Amino acid sequence: MAAHSFFRLQQFGSLSHPKCRKTYFRSSILAPSLNSYAPINSWLGNSLHFQAFNVKPIAGKDRRIRETFLCSLPTVKQGVSSEKVPKWSRRAIKSFAMGELEARKLKYPNTGTEAILMGILVEGTSEAAKFLRENGITLFKVREETVKLLGKADMYFFSPEHPPLTEAAQEALDWAVDQKLRSDESGEITTTHLLLGIWFQEDSPGHQIMAALGFNDEKAKQLKSISSKLGRVED
Repeated sequence: MAAHSFFRLQQFGSLSHPKCRKTYFRSSILAPSLNSYAPINSWLGNSLHFQAFNVKPIAGKDRRIRETFLCSLPTVKQGVSSEKVPKWSRRAIKSFAMGELEARKLKYPNTGTEAILMGILVEGTSEAAKFLRENGITLFKVREETVKLLGKADMYFFSPEHPPLTEAAQEALDWAVDQKLRSDESGEITTTHLLLGIWFQEDSPGHQIMAALGFNDEKAKQLKSISSKLGRVED
């Protein structure tokens, strides 16, 4: 029975007493065969009510998370039919989300190219992330170079929940979309497009950090070639 049980305590109500205050809880238990049962603990003076309930799937949670970050990712531009615009891959969306989180960890007011670069490495499963690691570019090194280049934020500053994009980061995202559209191929906008978008913003912190860690135009061509051989869909 214990293997199939799950307890969730919720405050149910309270009774006031001149000398003490008793709090009653209602506990839901995952046990379809059990009826309501309310043992009393005389030592604690609490009444626990056990009641069967059904577990609902949370499959929609991942979809809501994706929709939240898709609002920040560019898709359609003027003059382009919405039917022709490819979608961002799951890994690219997660990399972007992790980039926002890295910006918040460093207490930066914006999500820049350096944060998205870190996000790609935090996600870690894309071909772009694997290529970076194979060439000695790790999350620790990128984070260290970021602090060297941009400095540390004020310890009392708190980043917004979704730090707005810097101009360079927005241009990197737009570059990724434009390159996918120009290729005239079906499939998704992948993390490789995102990484190359960062690289081709030459004045951006992300580009400077990648260059400082040994990334160059030749490696950018290698990554693009590898991505083309693997196919058009990343996930």
